[in-house]
Amino acid sequence: MIPYATAAEAEGALGRPMTWAEAAWFRYSSATPDYCLHFHTVILLSVVYTLVPLPLALLELRTSAKQTSPPYKLQPRVRRTPADFIRCYKNTVRVVAPAAGALQLHYYKIDLSFRPFVPMVGIRTGLPLPSVGETAAQLLVYFLVEDYQAYWVHRLLHTAWAYDKIHRVHHEYTAPIGFAAPYAHWAEVLILGVVAFASPAMVPCHVTTFWLWFALGGIQSIDTHSGFSFPLSPTRFIPFYGGAQHHDFHHYTGRHTQSNFAFIFTFCDYIYGTNKVMLSFAVFILFTKTLLELPRINYLCMEHNVFAFPHVFQGYRLP
Repeated sequence: MIPYATAAEAEGALGRPMTWAEAAWFRYSSATPDYCLHFHTVILLSVVYTLVPLPLALLELRTSAKQTSPPYKLQPRVRRTPADFIRCYKNTVRVVAPAAGALQLHYYKIDLSFRPFVPMVGIRTGLPLPSVGETAAQLLVYFLVEDYQAYWVHRLLHTAWAYDKIHRVHHEYTAPIGFAAPYAHWAEVLILGVVAFASPAMVPCHVTTFWLWFALGGIQSIDTHSGFSFPLSPTRFIPFYGGAQHHDFHHYTGRHTQSNFAFIFTFCDYIYGTNKVMLSFAVFILFTKTLLELPRINYLCMEHNVFAFPHVFQGYRLP
């Protein structure tokens, strides 16, 4: 809650007039307790998870009703029904909602004195608001830090015990869909929730940046699990971004290959050698016509940005 009763007091503390964004933030947050502002993260994630995958689901259902394959779908022979999407959504919410609520309470009331943990690490709710440059720099750091941490957590989840007990739930979808992005065992949801919070804890930010970080992280995860590779996909414009092509292959092979563990960018897979299986597969695609006979999978556009250095394969096409 902003500790100023009036806008004049806030401007006096800032030593300058408020910007229109800061004035709007003052009006919105001046009478709102901090724990309510932090709870907005859960609401925002719920909205993102419900709405962002919806167009992809409708596209797939529309084309399936016409007995045609959805354009740009990576595994076009896998067809989904409305019941499949509804069941995935319900099962995901059933697990994620309690886990997200538990994390929210844990982050806000963590130590024995019940001091709020989120403000303790420096996530603030007051004025001034961060600049666009500050927000962009913090978000870039967050994505890089989470990508590295999540890579190693993901590799640990692919050890025999962790996969059988926890991670196999997420891999039930060998052809992933957007609604399956957070579909996982409750323990995995909690682990990845801690990983997502670690970056803002290391580099504290304003709560609005905190919201944006979780919203963009949710959108990125949905894109990675979308099962589609569109011409204007972020994969084609953001250097080293793996996207759906990179992660779809990971789901397709499941536990059978120790490859493509990266969540966001592909350089960890390149550095630690866990891109070799997909590299071999791509070479097979580039030089073998029998790809068209492989069941269930179509990676005709895989030559773009599926490795740490995607430009190596640009310009190659199937013979």
